[in-house]
Amino acid sequence: MNFISICFISFYFLFCISMMLFFIGLYFIINDLILFIEWEVLSLNSSPIMMTVLLDWMSLLFMSFVLFISSMVIFYSDDYMHGDENLNRFIFLVLMFVLSMMFLIISPNLISILLGWDGLGLVSYCLVIYYQNVKSYNAGMITALTNRIGDVALLLSIAWMLNYGSWNYIYYLECMKNDYQMTIIAWLVVLAAMTKSAQIPFSSWLPAAMAAPTPVSALVHSSTLVTAGVYLLIRFNTLFMDTYLSKLLLLLSVLTMFMAGLGANYEYDLKKIIALSTLSQLGLMMSILSMGYADLAFFHLLTHALFKALLFMCAGSIIHNVKNMQDIRSMGGLIQMMPLTCTCFNIANLALCGMPFLAGFYSKDLILEIVSMSEINLLIYILYFLSTGLTVCYSMRLTYYSLTGTFNFFSLSAVSDCYWIMLKGMLGLLFLAISGGSMLSWLMIPTPEMICLPMMMKLMALLVSILGGLLGYELFQFKISWNLKTLVSYKLTNFLGNMWFMPIISTTYMNLISLKFGYKIIKSVDQGWNEYFGAQSIYNSAQKFSQVNTLMQFSNLKIYLIMFVSWIGLMFMLMLF
Repeated sequence: MNFISICFISFYFLFCISMMLFFIGLYFIINDLILFIEWEVLSLNSSPIMMTVLLDWMSLLFMSFVLFISSMVIFYSDDYMHGDENLNRFIFLVLMFVLSMMFLIISPNLISILLGWDGLGLVSYCLVIYYQNVKSYNAGMITALTNRIGDVALLLSIAWMLNYGSWNYIYYLECMKNDYQMTIIAWLVVLAAMTKSAQIPFSSWLPAAMAAPTPVSALVHSSTLVTAGVYLLIRFNTLFMDTYLSKLLLLLSVLTMFMAGLGANYEYDLKKIIALSTLSQLGLMMSILSMGYADLAFFHLLTHALFKALLFMCAGSIIHNVKNMQDIRSMGGLIQMMPLTCTCFNIANLALCGMPFLAGFYSKDLILEIVSMSEINLLIYILYFLSTGLTVCYSMRLTYYSLTGTFNFFSLSAVSDCYWIMLKGMLGLLFLAISGGSMLSWLMIPTPEMICLPMMMKLMALLVSILGGLLGYELFQFKISWNLKTLVSYKLTNFLGNMWFMPIISTTYMNLISLKFGYKIIKSVDQGWNEYFGAQSIYNSAQKFSQVNTLMQFSNLKIYLIMFVSWIGLMFMLMLF
């Protein structure tokens, strides 16, 4: 079976299941149903091994969105990955990735969650190293090792869960909330979710994972790998509400949001800018979740998935057209040559910024108004709105460098909207990137709620967005660099632009001490005293003995006479005494 048939069969299969799950989810929302299925796989000595499945409106809606985006990404890959030697393997890896996410979504059991969790980690490593070069291997290794921390935390929480006699955590969240063992499980689950969703201090793997093919990035950053941690915490949210852990998570997630917004304004790699915007939105989801609004975090997770997948698919189309170059300084004026792709790109960008009545507006604006109502300190409030302004700033910067201005690519080039299959995949997501937020708000918030705020606080999100956009336009229209060498030290500029040195800390500083220690061991033991007393010393001794032996063999008569005289002399001396 060739690649095209596998690709289209996968697309139609996933699309049909997605539609079916969406309508079943609607039925569950309307009738407020929850379906809990237990299947006895095996029974050994009256000890049953059960497979449990939780179907409620949340899991069904999330599955339908994941499958819809996956179907569009696979359809898009038909054109994007055309000509690759291992295309069948690529499609099968993507399908395994989606299957692992399905396991994670429908599991109310920590063991089956671990199946999906480790499946995501393993397949993501295979996809990140897909192009098999040094950069891909390094990125794959930091992705896999960072996620292993979360895997270990999940394994430890499974071990602690043995205290309750079952791994079905959903039975114990409410009744055992204040138990000591459950507190430990909450800490471990939050640690696991922070590694998967790349919160500080585990943020460095997310931009590195851009070494994967762009369709994989569209899938990973919208609805699968990075959202797994947020989804897990949505399920476990009752455990850590109003605790010290929730306050710590709030601080770390808001700092992640702020750090990613700053870093994106210094970045020139197109895919890394979008990856840092994902990191910023993950911080937004985690922060509102830690404040106790799990449904709101889920609402933003779904709307974000729609426009982020579209954003990556448009970026992939642009990269494809400019001969796989990702530096935004080499682009410019693309709106004239790729009007349809750039229109989709711009709509997804505006949805990311929270432009009124696009998908991102309904969740993002509601989150910011809820934050304005909540009892939080001034630092968190300021960081929230600064991060919102920075989002608009780097989006405006990206638009200025890539879509407008003068064309900075090769003078002889064929940039155009000629990849029709890729365009159809993007247009499939465009409709939901525009209307998805409105549709979801009607579904998930059936009863309107009054948010009463003063006029300035009500307009704060809009004002901050306008100021961020103006700042981005002024800075980059007049070619004023973010480089602050004239105002502050170079080190501060370097610190802000390099994700607060987190990639360096996660790579060099994690193994620097062990590498230096290993070097000293090699120099002092393996190539030092071991050489002197070991192999080298044995060699020198053997060489000296062989020289003596050779001397004796070459002058045997002389030595024989000397030994005879010595023997006679020794006998004579013994006789005298």
